[in-house]
Amino acid sequence: MSEPSTDAPAGDRIRVAIADDQALVRAGLRMVLEAEPDIEVVGEAADGHEAIELTRARRVDVVLMDVRMPRVDGIAATASVVAGPHPPRVLILTTFDLDENAFAAIRAGASGFMLKDARPADLLAAIRSVHAGDAALAPRITRRMLELFGQEVPAQNTALSPEAASLTPREREVLTAIGEGLSNTEIAKRQFVAESTVKTHVGRLLTKLNARDRVHLVIYAYEHGLLAPKGRPRSD
Repeated sequence: MSEPSTDAPAGDRIRVAIADDQALVRAGLRMVLEAEPDIEVVGEAADGHEAIELTRARRVDVVLMDVRMPRVDGIAATASVVAGPHPPRVLILTTFDLDENAFAAIRAGASGFMLKDARPADLLAAIRSVHAGDAALAPRITRRMLELFGQEVPAQNTALSPEAASLTPREREVLTAIGEGLSNTEIAKRQFVAESTVKTHVGRLLTKLNARDRVHLVIYAYEHGLLAPKGRPRSD
């Protein structure tokens, strides 16, 4: 007797598009993804322009986006893709974990990035993470990204926005901890609360600040003076 199928219903699968100018890379990624019952590869693009057209023509949940591609690079493509009415999540693929172009793509709207030599299990976890609304950035990478980001942010002297002013003291504490690159588990330990409580605070922060995920929470916070780059006092 055959075993029952473990395939997810088609409507429940994560619809992934692959954008990379190297055909061999696309083929390798497709092979890894199509072995998963809950993931469906819905298309490939050889450059940023094709990636934009693909996401306009088909429903895509997550785009695996290379940074350095001909015609339209991954940064410009990411900005265009996430500007649509029903934008997919974008997961940047890069060769170097300190690639400043990858950080620029994060600022353009990507939800995280992965190294091209990452283990398949880590890539799959990242895809599922960004699809669920989380960010796919290791704490070390988050800290480095924010260091580079903080160097570009001008000193903030303006009054807090109404959204920022509405944050409670605990929400500000959680936001600061996220800015330090701490995970929910680490924040819970620091504040002596349950991890579910931290998740609740993060959810409220996302709603109040209209942010896509925790990475964009922190970018918003830097740009609006809620967090200050290292060595610079906060404006409040």
